[in-house]
Amino acid sequence: MSGRETDQRGEHADRGARPEGAERVLEAFRDVHGRDPEGVFSAPGRVNLIGEHTDHNEGHVLPFAIDRRTYVAAARRDDDRVTVCSDDPGTEATELAVGNLATATGWSAYPLGTLWALGVDRGWDLVVHGEVPLGAGLSSSAALESAVALAVDELTGAGLDRVALAAAGRRAENEVVGAPVGIMDQAASLLCREGSALLLDCRSMATEDVALGFETAGLAVLVIDSRVRHDLADGGYADRRAACVAAAEALGVPALRDATLPAVENLPEGAPRKRARHVVTEQARVHETVALVRAGRPTEVGAVLSASHASLRDDYEVSVPEVDAIVEAAVGAGALGARIMGGGFGGSVIALVPVERTGAVDEACSTLSPRPTVREVAPAPGARREG
Repeated sequence: MSGRETDQRGEHADRGARPEGAERVLEAFRDVHGRDPEGVFSAPGRVNLIGEHTDHNEGHVLPFAIDRRTYVAAARRDDDRVTVCSDDPGTEATELAVGNLATATGWSAYPLGTLWALGVDRGWDLVVHGEVPLGAGLSSSAALESAVALAVDELTGAGLDRVALAAAGRRAENEVVGAPVGIMDQAASLLCREGSALLLDCRSMATEDVALGFETAGLAVLVIDSRVRHDLADGGYADRRAACVAAAEALGVPALRDATLPAVENLPEGAPRKRARHVVTEQARVHETVALVRAGRPTEVGAVLSASHASLRDDYEVSVPEVDAIVEAAVGAGALGARIMGGGFGGSVIALVPVERTGAVDEACSTLSPRPTVREVAPAPGARREG
């Protein structure tokens, strides 16, 4: 990244080199409100390299922020009205009183819910420009929440740390949007550094930066959107979480991060044993991945991704045939490894690919139906002020 970054996660970009997205949201704010905002802020989407379904078992995850960002221009008002709009013509503007922020619905529930979670007591004007693809498993919602949280913190001088800002975004999703998410997405958006992943302990919230070295090794990360969305209303996700809780109780441990594989294998046959086996082995894969990249062996991470997919398919049972076909096509075309990413039952695949094979992987995926959308992403800095 060009331009100056502070020592705290790069939250101040070079004012003389604002990216196009920042300029666009600045002009949109001027068009809507006839004045300048007090500041322009941005936050990235994320991918989770490894550590799937370990978060709600108090384990470790290894996400990184990506080079697609959401921009927010913000200014305080002298009354109790809060307005939010986007330069996307497909969205509706919303205006609410500060006391009614928790009633927000639709897309505005993400930014307004974040204001509510931060306890704002006066009006705000927010204008949004988003460049994180929607519905592709790249956490566009967390990017929006994180940009808003940083804007409020900086403009009010609240001085909250970034874990507290991430917690506000999570609370917005849990209590206003109504999505039972963990804190990984917001933490990645706020805490990641360029070129590095974030090793996050979901129990203690301790973090470590992990330099990946993919670019130096000639590797690219592709996110391949299956464009398949399976309805989770049948309780599949909730059933798996319940099975994990049951397994932990049977093992006498607070959460599955505390379990051992021999103990899991001694559980009776059934869903709790299979779900627990995935969590315990996935926790080990997170630490294996960290060890590999720190030892300068990033190409070997591919095999870890493929092992994760096999576990998610066979033990956690959240893959679907369309996603399995993408993994097979990507590896067959030269990817070093690939796995399903996110909650499962459709969604996206993450693949580690030698740069010279990215075209071949894209071509191989283009023969599938529905035709997946292939995007290359790179580890990027976390939320920051743009101007």
